[in-house]
Amino acid sequence: MSSSSAKQAAIIGAGPAGLMAAEVLAQGGADVTVYDAMPSAGRKFLMAGRGGLNLTHSEPLPDFLARYREAMPHLKAAIEAFPPNALRTWTEALGQPTFVGSSGRVFPKAFKASPLLRAWLRRLDGAGVRFAFRHRWLGWDESGGLLFATPDGPRAVKADATVLALGGASWPRLGSDGAWTVILAAKGIAIAPMRAANSGFTVAWSNIFRDRFEGQPLKGVGLTIGAHTVRGEAIITRSGIEGGAIYALSAELRDAVLGVGQATLTVALRPDLDVAALTRRLSGTRGKQSLANFLRKAAQLSPVGIGLTQEAAIASGRPLASFSPAELAQLIDAIPVRLTGVAPIARAISSAGGISFAELDEHFMLRKLPGVFAAGEMLDWEAPTGGYLLQASFATGVAAGRGALRWLDPQDG
Repeated sequence: MSSSSAKQAAIIGAGPAGLMAAEVLAQGGADVTVYDAMPSAGRKFLMAGRGGLNLTHSEPLPDFLARYREAMPHLKAAIEAFPPNALRTWTEALGQPTFVGSSGRVFPKAFKASPLLRAWLRRLDGAGVRFAFRHRWLGWDESGGLLFATPDGPRAVKADATVLALGGASWPRLGSDGAWTVILAAKGIAIAPMRAANSGFTVAWSNIFRDRFEGQPLKGVGLTIGAHTVRGEAIITRSGIEGGAIYALSAELRDAVLGVGQATLTVALRPDLDVAALTRRLSGTRGKQSLANFLRKAAQLSPVGIGLTQEAAIASGRPLASFSPAELAQLIDAIPVRLTGVAPIARAISSAGGISFAELDEHFMLRKLPGVFAAGEMLDWEAPTGGYLLQASFATGVAAGRGALRWLDPQDG
């Protein structure tokens, strides 16, 4: 596409998916403008990197793809075309080398998102990409132009191709508020309901347990719901429970809670010991030790683990001291925690739901809206934390950008 024939590409959304689509289109010769309702780019991206930017994961690609569950067939081609190694190479080219952590997760050596975003924006600026901030997308006007609300009033923009990368519905204060669902639904686009993903859950803790253990981690526990079990860490919150191991089960937990109004999560405090081994440890003489001290020494339970065991005993209607060693071992191996609700989507790390993949062709174009493409978290997929969220956002941004280039210049496709 020569500069004299450059066509106008509009990217709506300045997160990873939108910025990646902008880069692909600019490199392909399109005249690119990125529009965003916020005052600056990558607001949620920066928030995600505050505790260490987990870009992707180093596990084998078949295992990696399986993390996307039922959405895997729809994301497979995009991720294979821009896989984790390609993302690492791209990051390196921005002067931000990466490393693999002990868990297999991939981080930039700078560890934060801000140096990577600054370098990326410099590259986009050098490629001629323009930005229009404080532009909230309202849909299309009567002539098919993109309509925006701006501080200076309504603005209509003509584009030869549009990439929508407006995010999901988590952390709305950072820009991804899901307002686009109404606009696209009015155009007949099928949209799965937006739901919290990688979220916490509510639990009716006793006041004593809540006041004492709020913010305390349950480390190295095994969490189970149905046929699904994970090992990891969970955090007690004032209103319930969250943390990495909870997020890994959040889809199953959420669906159970939303299906019947509650779900029972079982917690194995010592997943490395079977019930028989625990029973032997707990069969010793307690003597004058308090029950809490006995559990701490015999079963190596942490204070929060002991508190959780006591919570379960209270819920069962029996004092913990009345449990036999075998009963106590069984309880420690499978403490039932009743989840009563899902934490608000506004506080979830990500969201599930969005544009049905049936609405998209193989180039991520909306079949009912020729020339309009979609990418990132606004599509109907979800994944656990661990680099999978960002990888799919980057990869679908690349795919949508390439699809838009093909639309703008079919001869190049």
